[in-house]
Amino acid sequence: MSTAVADVHVEAKESLKGKPGPILLLGAPGVGKGTQAKELVAKWGVPQISTGDLLRYNRDHGTPLGLKAKEVMAAGKLVPDDLVNEMVAERLKQPDTANGYILDGFPRTLGQAKWLDEHIGAETLPVIAVSIGVGYNELLRRITGRRSCPKCGTIYNIHFQPPKVDEKCDLDGTPLVRRSDDTEEVFRERMRTYDSQTAPVVEHYRALGRFEEVNGDQAVSAVAAGVEAAVARLRNSSTKNQQRREG
Repeated sequence: MSTAVADVHVEAKESLKGKPGPILLLGAPGVGKGTQAKELVAKWGVPQISTGDLLRYNRDHGTPLGLKAKEVMAAGKLVPDDLVNEMVAERLKQPDTANGYILDGFPRTLGQAKWLDEHIGAETLPVIAVSIGVGYNELLRRITGRRSCPKCGTIYNIHFQPPKVDEKCDLDGTPLVRRSDDTEEVFRERMRTYDSQTAPVVEHYRALGRFEEVNGDQAVSAVAAGVEAAVARLRNSSTKNQQRREG
């Protein structure tokens, strides 16, 4: 880790004092959002809250909310905002969220964002949003170049981390496979959906002064440092604004 990156880590750690509060981590498919979320979870000891995980948990454990969601999904419909909101509300009651949490996939719509702001109330730290930005062409190369070994699960990328022998696993020689949805057509549609859903959420937090974008086209450690620094700036700013309102 470079000295500059290390300094940012220290600055962020000191300014947050172990209480990062609720953080919405945004990023298009392929930006490495999952990797960065794990970095933050490990560093700050806060949970990652994913709506996908919540839906699976409630469905698999047969909770009242899970049974409702299962019925909706069986009918081929999208789970409505109010049902997702209820699942999130239940999860936020758990004690491990006291110092903060990383939100993944929620809020996905403007309605969910407004609900979340109202639900957590003015007595707690407000949600801040950090987006990891990577250019379209770079994302396309990350997605369409992805290959995996069906035997051992090792992941490669023909553009960035190619196997030693073309299309064969370095570890066992098994022919590599490409996921059926790792195509430009599927990626283009996923990006269109992401942009249309996320734009109103981004503008919501930008208007509140609680949004920053970090360059995701860097080494993992550099992106992590950028995310931490953005969180520290936004958290300090939101805390000062809250103090001014209360004063």
